[in-house]
Amino acid sequence: MQKMILLLCCFTITVSCAQNRSEKFISGLEVAKTALADTLSNRKSANVIDNVRSIIKDSSTAVAAAEPILFDLYGKENIIRQRPYEIYHINNHWVISGTLPEGMLGGTFLIITDDRNATVLKIMHGK
Repeated sequence: MQKMILLLCCFTITVSCAQNRSEKFISGLEVAKTALADTLSNRKSANVIDNVRSIIKDSSTAVAAAEPILFDLYGKENIIRQRPYEIYHINNHWVISGTLPEGMLGGTFLIITDDRNATVLKIMHGK
């Protein structure tokens, strides 16, 4: 009996190790649609975002969340040229703006996000 259990365990390990590691379970579009509908109908259900606690806790995370949006809207090179950014955390909001070299004319971006739910409240670029 012990040999049978050992053989079964070896077979199970061999089969599980032989599986292609790139194969993943995909839940599919219908599950995604259901999850979205459930979330929109009951936003508090099983949600870690309670709009009380901060989920964007530091400036590096705030910048990491903002930059892809800014890069897409205004161009990566344009936004990178505006480094270093001015970054302020005020009343649960991140206010991030670009800077220009002294004497340079032009505008910079401004993005304001809520640290409790990562909502973008304002985004613009001056001229």
